[in-house]
Parts: sequence; structure tokens; C-alpha cells
Amino acid sequence: MSELRADRPMRVLVTGGTSGLGLAMASALAGAGAAVALTGRSGTRADEVAGQLPGAVGVAMDVRDESSVARAVDRVWTRLGGVDLLVNNAGIGMRTVNPRFMTEPRAFWDVPADGFRAVIETNLTGYFLVAREVTPRMLAAGGGRIVNIAVSESTMHRTGFVPYGPSRAGSEALSRIMAADLTGTAVTVNLLLPGGATATGMLPPDAAPANMTILDPAVMGPPIVWLASDAAAGVHDERIVAVDFERWLHARTGSH
Repeated sequence: MSELRADRPMRVLVTGGTSGLGLAMASALAGAGAAVALTGRSGTRADEVAGQLPGAVGVAMDVRDESSVARAVDRVWTRLGGVDLLVNNAGIGMRTVNPRFMTEPRAFWDVPADGFRAVIETNLTGYFLVAREVTPRMLAAGGGRIVNIAVSESTMHRTGFVPYGPSRAGSEALSRIMAADLTGTAVTVNLLLPGGATATGMLPPDAAPANMTILDPAVMGPPIVWLASDAAAGVHDERIVAVDFERWLHARTGSH
């Protein structure tokens, strides 16, 4: 995997970094030389996970709560001396409203209202609150990068996928508007998604059909490290699919 700049480590904040895609990206970034702060609702758990990565720090953050977000960002900014890259990743999935959503999809009218709100508040409002706290700081500091983690478009309209599908459709629309609002500034915004179902806690271990390919979360490593590199400076408003990253990069740069 490529190394990041050696003169000053890229300072990265990964929300929801204690497991799944977040941990895979935090691990790849730390391994490439970035100074990584990862967050989780449990500060103890975040500290434990960060302790397993070179130079990483763990921070408690509840992305649903603006005061928690403000405290956490302030702490990260102080610990790292700033944030060059925000990876908006924290989220919860369908298992929170229907543990058997893959095999026994539930119609939207059977979804409990509090379960709907919890997913929207985490996956959509959470992206907004963290980006809202970080962006003015990045602008004042002279620049930065934001990567919002997304999902395949099919997830947004799959049978039985309320509220997860709408939450991710909303977060993708949010990301595109963020990019539009920041066009012409020194802060870039991009979307990154695995490109298929991934082996994380969001997917029930026994629920995948026999013919369904399950991706390793490590698929997110190469593209997120590239997005943190000098090569990605100025890359803005792109939607990058991790499984197609090498092909996308070759088409973009004309190199192998």
C-alpha cells in the first residue's frame, strides 16, 4: 500500500472507527503513516481499538448529539494539531430495526418510529453534524478534505430497507450539496463506497444468499489512502467505488 507524505503526517478523523469499514480505513491510514483519531460512542472502546494502531488516538463521540460532536472535534483538533481529512463513516444498519432483514424483509409501515429516527439521526444527521463542526475549522486553517462513506444505489431502494436506504440516499444527497457549497474553496468533498455487501456487523452472519459475494472491509484501504495522498489534492465531488478503484484511477490518470 502506498505511503503518505513523510514531512508531516496527514491528520485524519474517522468517525465510527472501532469496527467494520471505519476500522479498516483507520488501519490502512495509520499503516500508511497518517496520524489517526477514531471515534466511537464508547470512549473506552475507542481507546482500546486505537491502541492497536500505530500512533492512533481514540475519542468518544455520539454523532447524533451536537455537543458531543463539538467536544470530540475540539479534542481531536487539539490532540492532532488540526484535521486534514474527515472520514464521515459512523452509522447503524437495518439490524437495529429488523435483525432478519435479509431473509424476512419488513414493510415500511411495520418499522417502529423510534427505530426510523435512530437510523436517520445517526446516518444522515450525524454526517451533517460532524461536517458542520469540522468544515469551518478547515476553511479557517486553509483547506482540508472530507470523504463521506456511501453505499450502492440499489441499497437505497431495496425492498424492506426502510430506514437504512433512505438514510444513505439522504447522506449521499447531503454530500453532493456539501461539494457544491464548497466548490471554489480549499476544502474538497468526495464519496467512497465499497461496491457491494461487506463483512461488517451490519450484515447478519448467516443471512447472505449462497450466490452473494461478500466483500472484505479491507477493500476500502487503497482508495482511502489514495484520497489522503498528495495525488488526490484537488479531487472533488467524485463518487469512488472501492471494488473498481484501480480501474477508476487508471481511467483518470492513464497510468497502471
